[in-house]
Amino acid sequence: MAPPGAAPTVLVTRPAGQGDSLCERLEAAGFTVTRQPLLALEPLDGLAPAQRRLVADLDRYQHCIFISRNAVRYGLELLFDYWPQWPVGVACYAVGDSTASALREAGLAVRTPGADMTSEGLLALPELVAVRGDRVLIVKGEGGRQALRETLGSRGAEVDELACYRRVAPALDGAGLRDRLAREAVRLILISSGEALANLTALLQPRETHKLADITLVVPSARVAEEAVAAGWQQPVVAANAADDAMLAAAQRWWSALGESE
Repeated sequence: MAPPGAAPTVLVTRPAGQGDSLCERLEAAGFTVTRQPLLALEPLDGLAPAQRRLVADLDRYQHCIFISRNAVRYGLELLFDYWPQWPVGVACYAVGDSTASALREAGLAVRTPGADMTSEGLLALPELVAVRGDRVLIVKGEGGRQALRETLGSRGAEVDELACYRRVAPALDGAGLRDRLAREAVRLILISSGEALANLTALLQPRETHKLADITLVVPSARVAEEAVAAGWQQPVVAANAADDAMLAAAQRWWSALGESE
């Protein structure tokens, strides 16, 4: 239950078109919501020959891991163009529930880590522990963490990565964003990824202005929380993961604590 008093303003930073459900749920819970995407997504302009070969060789893999809902959106477009019917024997995996839902909507069976919706949770699945000699395809955006590739490789798997989109920082003015946060009295910023955190920090440079001291970040993992603290953000709230349920629960937990302290 929300504490008494005026509803705090929350900034949702998901890419354009991907935060509607979260915003609606925050508003239903009593928050005032404003939006500013901190990531933009772009499809890659064609695939290099080596990447095209990965698509053509899909039936040679035992495991196909989708990192995010965006990987499903952009990756399946490439894979279904070549494979209108998913090849038999290629198991699909999703790191999180939203990614899994997108795969199911596309008609694919999917395996997930359950409550621990992280790369580490996925790596704990029995099917991905004993992978010596197996081939694994990871569908993802350009760049990003290498934990899955490195760990599966250390377990003896042959791992390839199909990069199907890129994440770019939107064109924003740091001073303008800082003024907007003050004008709208933003108290909480929801961050869904390490890339979004890096873009926010590059714009606002929290170590250089005391005006950001009253703003709290909600982040999707302990790893991103450590990055936030190292960048100068104070006491971020750690959500269980980046899904709507987890981010909303973390925001409500923060609001309850805020009501008790004020």
